[in-house]
Amino acid sequence: MKENLKSDNHNRVDGEIDLYDLFLVIMNGKWLIIAVTFILSSLSVVYAIYQPNIYRSEALLAPAEQQQADGLGALAGQFGGLASLAGVKLGSSESNKTDLALAIIKSRKFISEFIEKHNIMPDLMAIESWDPTNNTVKYDENIYDQSEGKWLRKVDFPFKPKPSTQEAYKEFIKIVSATKDPDSGMIIISVDHFSPFVAQQWVNWLIEDINLTMKKRDVIEATKSTEFLTAQIEKTNVADIRVVLYKLIEEQAKTIMFANVREEYVFKTIDPALVPEEKLKPKRALIVIVSTFFAGVIGVFLVLIRFYISNNCRRS
Repeated sequence: MKENLKSDNHNRVDGEIDLYDLFLVIMNGKWLIIAVTFILSSLSVVYAIYQPNIYRSEALLAPAEQQQADGLGALAGQFGGLASLAGVKLGSSESNKTDLALAIIKSRKFISEFIEKHNIMPDLMAIESWDPTNNTVKYDENIYDQSEGKWLRKVDFPFKPKPSTQEAYKEFIKIVSATKDPDSGMIIISVDHFSPFVAQQWVNWLIEDINLTMKKRDVIEATKSTEFLTAQIEKTNVADIRVVLYKLIEEQAKTIMFANVREEYVFKTIDPALVPEEKLKPKRALIVIVSTFFAGVIGVFLVLIRFYISNNCRRS
């Protein structure tokens, strides 16, 4: 009989089992394997169906031309020594400005201000699903009451019903990506969200805000530099130093002018963010296939364990 795996036809050392016996064990337990596979794969189907769709919107950007860089570069070559005496650093490469902007996008300060400015906390921390028929988001009623704008979540100290900016930052950084292609220098900013419309809006806001942030940063620095250089001119009578200081003031004025007239100050949009039509995830078919495979493996494992236990009981 198949059940008798101790047949003399299979000469083996005690405790060992050959491939034929292993095949018989699996065949004898095929109904258990089928049952386990069916149950677990059915659960995976339910799980995959109830997973909300996630959409990704992204924009392709290029570093905006820093027109004042050539002037500063020329000054650096001609008056670098004198400028260093005045405490002014000449030249600012486009790559450095781009890297700085990317670092700022991922910073806690920028993201916290972004969340507060655009009031996106509910869409970030309390969203449950998106209804494509009327383009509305649904919030978890146990977390946020949309009608009253009140946070209801129950948390332990030190957390509060309304999420802090630190909590929001941790969630935000998971769904936002800002990367630079090392070969082309192009930048891709993307956002993953339940709503494709929200994802697109956030990408556009991120581009606008980082351009504005870098613009304000440079204007403030140029203004302070101008004040410093003006003060230095009044303190020196050396003609060569006064020449370079006047040139530096001129370049700072150009910086302020470029910042005020150019909207896309640090990043220029090459391919704008669109409302994605296709979801990014979940890959429901893949979830079911992988789950079914592992369910079968678990079923076989259970059959082998059952055989091992029963075999040891018979020996004892």
